[in-house]
Amino acid sequence: MSGALPEFPGAVGISALRVYPWEAADGLCGGSPHMHLCCSECYVVVGGRGRLQTLTAAGFTESPLRPGDVVWFAPGTIHRAVNDGDLNVMALMQNSGLPEAGDAVLTFPPAHLTDRATYERARSLAGAGGEASPERARARRDLAVEGFAELTRRTAAGDGTALEEFYASAAALVRPQIEEWRARWTEGAAAASARTGEQLAALAGGDHSHLRDATVARIEQPAATTLGMCGYLSPYDPVRIAAAEPEAAR
Repeated sequence: MSGALPEFPGAVGISALRVYPWEAADGLCGGSPHMHLCCSECYVVVGGRGRLQTLTAAGFTESPLRPGDVVWFAPGTIHRAVNDGDLNVMALMQNSGLPEAGDAVLTFPPAHLTDRATYERARSLAGAGGEASPERARARRDLAVEGFAELTRRTAAGDGTALEEFYASAAALVRPQIEEWRARWTEGAAAASARTGEQLAALAGGDHSHLRDATVARIEQPAATTLGMCGYLSPYDPVRIAAAEPEAAR
């Protein structure tokens, strides 16, 4: 199928994710802990086994991930995918896959969250040759795990300022991107919702003409993968994702 594809249902993004098998300092394998500021995310487990570690104002939790399980979480949820054995998930992202366009902040220690330039240096996947490398992805993951461990420790000890400090730093880091995000939301999820409203109004008035515009779309399993936050990522919408930052995803 050539040309721009029809919008995925609900204007969400969809990616296949093979969670990293690399062991971190705490002995667990998996991806980089991070948080989204405007998007809910959903994992549909399609293979392997693992756990989802989360940290919110309510505290730390850990949920099992087994084939067929579905787990989702709201903005502000710091999450870490733990790979206990060949963990593969389909990740569904709110707002036209806005996390692909940068709605994600890694849980680096505070010294790496002071300003955008400092954060980007820590987040970059570029190695000595200027190209993305698994070594850099692993180093980035380890730095995020270090910060996550400290946030979890402080929160468990009753320090309510730990999460607030991270939230404030994350919000400051993404502020320059907000208008770009607003445009994506306006053209994607907001427009999809508005069309549903128009269709309901039309049907209520006896007009079913929009049904004549029905289409069918299909995307084959992507062959290419990128180094994402949590693992090897295969986005299912190359038209939309090409203009974004694939490395920023999950």
